[in-house]
Amino acid sequence: MKALILAAGYGTRLQRDVLADTTGRFADLAHVAKPLLPVGRCPLSSHWIHALTVSGSVDTIYVVTNALYLRAFEEWATNFTNVQILSDQTTSNDERLGAVACLQLAVKHFNIEDHVIVIGGDTLFKEDFSLRKVKERFSDVQSKCEDSCLVLSYQCKDEETQKYGILEADTDLRVLCMKEKPLPSETKSRRACPCFYVFSKRSLPLLDTFLEEKKDAPITEKDAPGNFVSWLIPRKPVYIQEISGRFDVGNLPSYVECDLYFKEKLQDIESYMV
Repeated sequence: MKALILAAGYGTRLQRDVLADTTGRFADLAHVAKPLLPVGRCPLSSHWIHALTVSGSVDTIYVVTNALYLRAFEEWATNFTNVQILSDQTTSNDERLGAVACLQLAVKHFNIEDHVIVIGGDTLFKEDFSLRKVKERFSDVQSKCEDSCLVLSYQCKDEETQKYGILEADTDLRVLCMKEKPLPSETKSRRACPCFYVFSKRSLPLLDTFLEEKKDAPITEKDAPGNFVSWLIPRKPVYIQEISGRFDVGNLPSYVECDLYFKEKLQDIESYMV
C-alpha cells in the first residue's frame, strides 16, 4: 500500500490571517505551506510520516506540492527515507490543478498500481484514530469485494452540515451517497467526511474517467477530492470507518487550536495515529 499527501494548496485563508495579525506572534508562519506548519514539536505532515512508518501501513509516501513550496518540501523530506516529493508545477492559487488532478498526476508519475491512502495535507485526527484499525477495516471490506474503498466519518453538529460533505450510509456502513454542504433539513445524516480515503487499486483508473468528464467544468468541481469520492460512490463500494473528530487547519484560529492541543493535551505522541 502507498500513501499520498495532498499538499499543493496555497493556504490563502491562513496566510491572509497571518499577514493581517498585528500581534507579531505568528510572523514566522508567513509564507509557510500548511502541511509544514509547526504543530506541537514538529511540522504537521511529520506526524503523518511518523504514524504511517511506525504502523507499517505503507511502504512509500508521496507528497504532491506546488512549485512555490517545492524547495521547502524537498528540504523537509531529507529527514525521511520513505518520502518522495512531486511538484504540480503551479506557482499561484489561480493556476492550481485541483486535488483530484494532483492525485492523478502522482498515480501516473510514480506508476502507482497499489491501494492508496490519500491524506489532506492540512488534516490531523483526534487520538482515537488508528492507522492499524483503518488497515484492518480496509482488509475487511476488501474481503467482501476487491473494488471496495474506505472513507472516514465523524458526527458533526447540525449547523456544520453546510461546511462539509455529508455521508448517508446503510446499516453495514456502506455509503449510499455524499451530499456536498447540505442544509440540516436536506439530510438526516450528520456524518462529516474528512480528507482521508483509502482507494483500492481497482478504483484508480477511474480518476481518468472522472477528469475527462469534468474537463470543461470549473475548478471548483474537481478541486476537492471529495468531488471524486461523491462521483465514485455509485460506481464502486465505499465503506465508512468511524472516528471521533479531526483538526482542519484552514485559518489562524483553527491552527492555534490544533497547535495548543498538541502542546498541552496530546497524551502519547509516539503512538499518536499509529
